[in-house]
Amino acid sequence: MNFRRLLLGVLLLYVVWLVFGYQYHFLDGVNLLLHEAGHVFFGFFGQTMQFLGGTLGQLAFPAMFFAYFWRKRQRFEAFVVGIWLCESFMYTAEYMADARAMRLPLVGGHIHDWNWLLARLGLLRQAEELGQALHVIASLGAIAFLIMLARELKRAPLREPTESPSATRTDRKRTPSQG
Repeated sequence: MNFRRLLLGVLLLYVVWLVFGYQYHFLDGVNLLLHEAGHVFFGFFGQTMQFLGGTLGQLAFPAMFFAYFWRKRQRFEAFVVGIWLCESFMYTAEYMADARAMRLPLVGGHIHDWNWLLARLGLLRQAEELGQALHVIASLGAIAFLIMLARELKRAPLREPTESPSATRTDRKRTPSQG
């Protein structure tokens, strides 16, 4: 079985789980690291950007990888990273939806980014709805990338390693014992 087809099958199951049963998991550890780095980087641009910077940092990396693969015309790889980008939006959606309840554990402080941001915007009461809406949008994006992955596999023929007939004939003509 071709690796890309196998990966598509695994990603299909993963996306279904993300859409219907999302919970913090292995990829979110990477997202968290990028999120915290975003706070440090964007913190130079003021308090609001520091709080928003965590989310921007975690979204920037998959977006940059997507752009890199897209420029290299590696569509399959770009679409896989697109699913990561959508998953990172789902991670953000969960954090955003938690802004009022503040049940999620916080790293390195007592201030919940989305509580602070949404309170300043007068949207704290809508935190759950905003988080749910973002999850739906991210889910649609992940499904779209999955469909594009399947189309890309269908469009690009499988290239299994095979011997060319001319190389086989040449190898048969001269063997080490025939010198």
